Amino acid sequence: MRSVENALQLEIPLNAQYIRNLMMGAHATHDHIVHFYHLGALDWVDIVSALKADARATANLGQKLSPWPGNSYDAVKASQERLKTFVGSGQLGIYGSGYWGHPAMKLSPEVNMLAAHHYLQALEYQREINKVVAILGSKTPHIQNLAVGGVANPINLDSQSTLNMERLYYIKTLIDKVGDFVENVLLVDTAAVAAFYADWTQVGKGVTNYLSAPDMPMDTKGTTFALPGGYIPDGDVTKFQPIKSYTDPFFGENVKESIKHSWYDGDWDKHPWDEETVPNYTDFQDNKKYSWVKSPTFKGRPAQVGPLANVLCMFAAGHAPTKKYAATMLDTISSLAGAKVGIDALHSTIGRIGARSIRCAVLYDTLKSQWNALVENIAKGDVTTFSPPTFPSGVQKGYGFHEAPRGILSHWIVIENGKIKNYQAVVPSTWNAGPRNSQDAPGPYEASLVGNPVQDPERPLEILRTVHSFDPCLACAIHVFDRNQNEIVKVKAV
Repeated sequence: MRSVENALQLEIPLNAQYIRNLMMGAHATHDHIVHFYHLGALDWVDIVSALKADARATANLGQKLSPWPGNSYDAVKASQERLKTFVGSGQLGIYGSGYWGHPAMKLSPEVNMLAAHHYLQALEYQREINKVVAILGSKTPHIQNLAVGGVANPINLDSQSTLNMERLYYIKTLIDKVGDFVENVLLVDTAAVAAFYADWTQVGKGVTNYLSAPDMPMDTKGTTFALPGGYIPDGDVTKFQPIKSYTDPFFGENVKESIKHSWYDGDWDKHPWDEETVPNYTDFQDNKKYSWVKSPTFKGRPAQVGPLANVLCMFAAGHAPTKKYAATMLDTISSLAGAKVGIDALHSTIGRIGARSIRCAVLYDTLKSQWNALVENIAKGDVTTFSPPTFPSGVQKGYGFHEAPRGILSHWIVIENGKIKNYQAVVPSTWNAGPRNSQDAPGPYEASLVGNPVQDPERPLEILRTVHSFDPCLACAIHVFDRNQNEIVKVKAV
């Protein structure tokens, strides 16, 4: 969408920008809550150990760490009984695949129980913030309201069938409700896990060239953003260089992809506009081709993307909410760990997880400001949400980017006489999961695993911790289709 708008040099109405921003912020908040509690946290939290916890001591611990009203003894006890029911039935259900009892698990039963208790509560809050996406996007996932030129949301404050004040105030209620959970539960739990696993600030550093997108545009041209982005080489925040607009050549000219070690035809290093995607599987070859993922580079080097890159870039840009929540997180970790923990600790496995929670809190602040901006603009009498595109003859090239939950997402398009001539996507997990590039430099996953401890090779929990800290999505990283329409797999619903 943004790639086409960029190619057509199309301006987007302010209301459409704010509505898009609200959906993106709510979607990312949902994603970050789910990653910590329902995906990544179970690499660190032993659910089975939680059954041994003293519920009263667990509640007291929770109340000491946070004013969250959901940390009462009755609430904690109810969660523990639910866990006992799972185990007593002989089926762990959603907890069935963990490395419970692994020697790398070292939280006390009470800390494990508190995290498990919040795991169950988080199921409700991730659902609540997802309602914002559904209200504005007509459904979630696979929203229906986006269009080249804006959104398909009609605004009419006098109609029950359109976006009106009743719906807008319900959205605000949902944002505030979930924001309370993010600030008083997610941030605190992340800091607690990081403090108990402080040694993991020395593990998983990997690639320290960081790339992120500016996002949440606040004007019609994409030149002013609520959230800054840019590039940091070699982990040095003093060398931060911003990406200033949707047309900034600093980004547009410096992205390439290599297929030297990827299962595609050829051995090239090309700009996305010039790429082709022709599958050529050759089996696993350690020193040749061994992955379906391409290898992106920025300025000729691998780059780590994701919440850590985003938080570091926003921190370097002086973004006030980021500095506030980063300080809150690091101060809490320092207090619990009994030693000062600074911003450099984020260059690690546990740091990536901490940065995701910092970004989630920043998004809460941003959602509030986006809601206010939308309501204030409507109050001025502006109800426009769409600018019709026109497709001229000849060739137009464009790219669009967005700071998705897993990092910078960019789409690249070449249009010729109103038709798509070439289209490529360079997505977050491609940046992080990419194999060695044309210079044989490893991508972020590979680089982060060098020196990673493994106590039990048969149960490599520590490897999962580091890879999961990136929140991988290999389905996003690989884009291959069968042009001959052959059946690849059949799934039977029973």
